[in-house]
Amino acid sequence: MGSPSKPDVTLSLTLSHSSACAQSLKAEERGIRLIKLLLECANHASSGNLHRADASLREITQLSSVTGDSMQRLATRFSSALAIRIVKCRPGIYKALNQAHKPILEFEKARSLFVRTFPYLGFAYTIIARTLCHAMASEPAIHIVDLGSGDLKLWVPLLRSLAHLSLGTPRLRVTCVSSNKIALENLGRRLLKEAETLDMPFQFNPLTVSLRDLTKDMLKVRSGEALAFISVLNLHILLAEDDQVEAHFGVSNKSNGIKDCTQMTDFLAMARSVSPKIVFLVEQEANHNSNRLAERFVEGLHYYSAVFDSIDAALGATDREERIVLEEMFGREIENIVACEGLERFERHERYGRWMIRLTKAGFKPVRLWYNSDEDGKQMVDAFGKDGYKIIAERSSLMICWHERPLYSVTAWIC
Repeated sequence: MGSPSKPDVTLSLTLSHSSACAQSLKAEERGIRLIKLLLECANHASSGNLHRADASLREITQLSSVTGDSMQRLATRFSSALAIRIVKCRPGIYKALNQAHKPILEFEKARSLFVRTFPYLGFAYTIIARTLCHAMASEPAIHIVDLGSGDLKLWVPLLRSLAHLSLGTPRLRVTCVSSNKIALENLGRRLLKEAETLDMPFQFNPLTVSLRDLTKDMLKVRSGEALAFISVLNLHILLAEDDQVEAHFGVSNKSNGIKDCTQMTDFLAMARSVSPKIVFLVEQEANHNSNRLAERFVEGLHYYSAVFDSIDAALGATDREERIVLEEMFGREIENIVACEGLERFERHERYGRWMIRLTKAGFKPVRLWYNSDEDGKQMVDAFGKDGYKIIAERSSLMICWHERPLYSVTAWIC
C-alpha cells in the first residue's frame, strides 16, 4: 500500500518569536507556526536539549488552547505529551507530580461516544457482521473470540444476524477478553438476554485477563465449533517490547523491513494453531511504531490532525463537553506515543501493509470482505450527514477515510 502524503515538515518560516506578534497571527499562520514549534520541540526533547525544548513549549502554550480551533487543541495534546516526556527524565519530579493522578478517563463512555459520533467503527462492525455471517452460513456451532472490544454496538446486531442464518440458528459461544470485569459482566448479561429473546443456544465465556496474558488453554476450543477471532483496535498492544537495545545501539531485528516482536509472533502462532475459520482485524491506519521519536511525532501530527478535524466537523462548537471526552481519549493515545518508550509504549499502530506481512508470515491469507462500494459508502455518508467520509477498497482491505486520509483499516484473514 502506498503511504499517504505527509505534511511538509521542513518549513522555513521567518515569523516573529515575540508573543505579541504570535497572538496577532491569523489562524492559518498560527497553525503553521504551531507545527514548526512542535517539531522543533520534539527534536530538542529527543536530543536532550531541555533548555530549547522549554523555550519552544513556552511559545506553544501562548498559541494553543483547549478551547481553540482544531490545530490549537491538537497542539495542547502534543505539547503536553512532550512536557511529560521531558519531566520523565527527572524521575523524582515526575513521581511527585503524578502523586495526584489525572482523572480516570471513562473509557467505555468515550468509546461509546466515538461509535455514536463517527462512522469509523460502526461501519467496521457492519462489514464484520456481514462477512462473518457469510463465512459461517452453514455452521451449526460457532465460537467467536472478541479480543478486547466488548462493544454492544458490535455484538447485539451480530447476534441478530447470526440468529437468522439461512440454514437455521446456530449454537453460539462468545469468549470476550478484557481486564475490565464490570464491563464483561454487563456485556454478558445483555447478550444472554438478547440470545434468550432470539431463542438462540448461547454461552458467554468472560476472560478477565489482558490480551498479553491470553493463552490457548483459556479459549477452551472445542471440536466441531467454527472459530472466529475479532480484534478491534487492540492487537497492536502486543507490539510493545523493550526496544532499548535497537534504539540506542543500532541493533536491528527487522525482517522485510518490519520489526520482529516475540509477543506478537507467539500470539499469531497460537491463533493459527487453533485453526480459526476467519480472523477480523480493525486497526488505526498509521505508523506510530518507530523507535525514533521524530518519525512517530510527525506521523502522529499528520494522523491526529485529521482526527481532530473530523471531531470539529461532527460536533462543531456546541458540544464542548462531548468534544473534551473524545479528545481526552485521543490525548491519552498521543501521550503514550510521544512520552513513553519500551514496554510502556503500547500504542504502536501500524498500517495495513505491515499487518499483511506479519499475518502472512504467520500463515494467514487475506480474504474478501463483503462490501458494496456504491451502496455501503453512500449509506455511511448519508447516516452521518457529512461528505468528508470515504471508503477506499485497496487489495483485501477497506480504508475508512476522512478527506482522503485513511484513518482505520478493516481486514479479514483465513488460515
